Amino acid sequence: MFRSSVLGIFALLVSPLSLSAQQWAEKMFSDTNYNFGNVARSAKVEHRFIVKNIYKEDAHIASVRSSCGCTSPRIEKDSLKTYEQGAIVAAFNTNTFTGQHGATVTVTFDKPFYAEVRLRVDGYIRTDVVLDPSQIAFGSVDEGAGAEKTIKINYSGRGDWKISDVKVGSPFLSATAKEISRFGGHVVYELAVKMNPDAPAGYVRDQVLLVTNDRNAVELPVMVEGVVVSDLTVSPSSLMLGILQPLQSVTKQIVVRGKKPFRIVKVECDDPAFSFKTSDEAKTMHLIPVTYQADSNPGKISRKIRIETDLSGKQAELTVYGQVISPLADN
Repeated sequence: MFRSSVLGIFALLVSPLSLSAQQWAEKMFSDTNYNFGNVARSAKVEHRFIVKNIYKEDAHIASVRSSCGCTSPRIEKDSLKTYEQGAIVAAFNTNTFTGQHGATVTVTFDKPFYAEVRLRVDGYIRTDVVLDPSQIAFGSVDEGAGAEKTIKINYSGRGDWKISDVKVGSPFLSATAKEISRFGGHVVYELAVKMNPDAPAGYVRDQVLLVTNDRNAVELPVMVEGVVVSDLTVSPSSLMLGILQPLQSVTKQIVVRGKKPFRIVKVECDDPAFSFKTSDEAKTMHLIPVTYQADSNPGKISRKIRIETDLSGKQAELTVYGQVISPLADN
């Protein structure tokens, strides 16, 4: 019975005999170490350790703790079904700490088995560069509208200090840094970051890198956050069917919202195993039952569902995940 239970947990990966009590949990993390590098005082500095449940059993994160007050961890999502993804967010406390610091973040799982995973963050918090405010925060931006935000970069130290360049990784963001004042060893820059009107709907989590003439700390990151709000939104963004037996049927529900009343014109998927129920009524929120009828063949489920509306051709899309498995015989 024990062997059968363990196989039920680890069958999606490898033989349970090759995994320790800690390894099964560690394998859910995309990374376990992160170095913030050099960061400005008062800057918002975070790293998201992505955790994805790759097993058949539900996983539950019971707690998270840090070895140092320089880092505050939090759990984005404590319960994860098969293929669901969450994150452990480690925030560097740049307001209350300076200099070189590091922390071990311990993540405790109590389901499907007890395990602890240790994550590591390190970084150097400068005292000579201060951001005001702590990040570029766009807040909510209507899709197609674009936006611009500015912050001040205050430096105290060398009289010849300067920002020579600004690096932006996202094609939907642009940034410039302009010197505002310089007196003795005190220099002030204004950083302006624009979000392009063609930025897609969804959360924006990125950073801008300030390139300076410091020899030992050339680049400084500035966090950029916001959310582009579409005229049409669908939730959840990913639909989890879970673990199914052959020929089993399951029904889930998706919610489609608009800023004004609209009709659902069509819901489609290239897999005939999916069926949908829609209403012809125009309203700002539609509840759409999604039914999946599994066949007799085991395998993973990964499909796209497309929703067409009468809102000037506006469409919504989401991905469906699941797995059909063969029952395991007790040994």
